[in-house]
Amino acid sequence: MEHPENDKQFAGLTVNKGIEQPPTVNPYMKRRQRRRMLSAAEYVEGILKSNISILSQAVTLVESQNPEHEKIAQEVIEKCLPYSGKSIRIGITGVPGAGKSTSIDVFGLHVLKDGGKLAVLAIDPSSERSKGSILGDKTRMEKLSVHPNAFIRPSPSAGSLGGVARKTRETIVLCEAAGFDKIFVETVGVGQSETAVHSMVDFFLLIQLAGTGDELQGIKRGIMEMADGIVINKADGDNIDRANLAAAQFRNALHLFPTPPSGWTPEVMTYSGYYEIGIDKVWDMIYRYFDFVKKNGYFYTKRRQQEKYWMYETINDQLKEHFYNNPIIEDMLQDKQRRVLANRQSSFTAAHEVLQFYFNNLLNHE
Repeated sequence: MEHPENDKQFAGLTVNKGIEQPPTVNPYMKRRQRRRMLSAAEYVEGILKSNISILSQAVTLVESQNPEHEKIAQEVIEKCLPYSGKSIRIGITGVPGAGKSTSIDVFGLHVLKDGGKLAVLAIDPSSERSKGSILGDKTRMEKLSVHPNAFIRPSPSAGSLGGVARKTRETIVLCEAAGFDKIFVETVGVGQSETAVHSMVDFFLLIQLAGTGDELQGIKRGIMEMADGIVINKADGDNIDRANLAAAQFRNALHLFPTPPSGWTPEVMTYSGYYEIGIDKVWDMIYRYFDFVKKNGYFYTKRRQQEKYWMYETINDQLKEHFYNNPIIEDMLQDKQRRVLANRQSSFTAAHEVLQFYFNNLLNHE
C-alpha cells in the first residue's frame, strides 16, 4: 500500500516502504527432543566410566522428589556402593564471608597437583520465601571450575535442616564410584547444618576470620568440638598480627575442651586464600590427621558409625514423610490446630490423639 505522503502535492517528502520483517521463529532452529530417561544399569555404567554428564544426571535424579525418580536413584546408589568408600571426605564450614569458596578453589588446585580427582559438593542456601537458590559457587571457584579433574556440584538446600541438602550423602557415593578420590562438602555457614556435614565427612575444617571483634563470639561450642582443624583466613598484609592473635585465642579455647574420640588434638593455623599463602601447611595438617586416625583405627570406626547414623536418619525422614503426607492426618491436624488455638484442647493431648489415631487406624491398614 502506497503512503499518501508520496503524492505529488507532498513534493520533496519521500517515505520508504521499509523492509520485510523476518518470521518470529527461527526456521533453522530444530525442535529440541526430550531426552530419554536412562535405565539404572545405563546410569551405573556411565558413572563407572567417569562420564560427567551421566554423573550430573544421576545427581539430579537423586535430588528429585518424583517417586519414579527416587526408585531409580536408589537402585543406582545400591549398585554403586561396592565401588565407593575409597575417597577422603572433607567438610568445610565457616561464617559467611570467611572465604570458603575462594579457599576451596586454591585448596582444590593444590591437591590436584599430585593427581587424582576432586568433587566439590557446595550447598547453596535456599530462600525461605521462594525456595530458590542462586547456585553461584562456581563463579567463585574460577580456576577449579574449568579444571578437567574437578567436578563442582552446587545444590540448593531446599529448606532442609540448617541448609544441608538431604541427598548430599548419596551424592558422595555416586562421586566416589565415578573415581573421585577427594570430596569437599561446603556448608552454607555456621549453624545446625554442621552436625549433618560432620556425619558424612572424615575431616571437618572450620574457616575463621580475624579482626572482626571477639574471635570466639558467635562460635558455638558444638562446632568447635566438631572441628578437626581451624584455619584463620586472610592472614596477609596488615592483618597478619590479628590473624596470629586469633589463632592463639582459638588454641587456648581448644584446651578447655575434652580430647576428641579420635585422640587427635585439633590444630590451628593461619593462611591466605586470596594470595595462596600457607596452603601447603593446611594440607600437611590434613594429611597428618588421616595418617593418625588410620593408624589408630578411628577412621574406619567413624565410617561405620556414619553408616548407622544415616540408616536411622533415613528411617526418621520416611516416617515423617508418611505421617505428614497422609490426607486424613492433614485434615485432622488442621482441626486439632484450631482447637488448640481456641484453648479448647492442650497441645499435648491434641498431639497424643493424632498419633494414637495414626498408629491404630492408618499404619495397620496400609
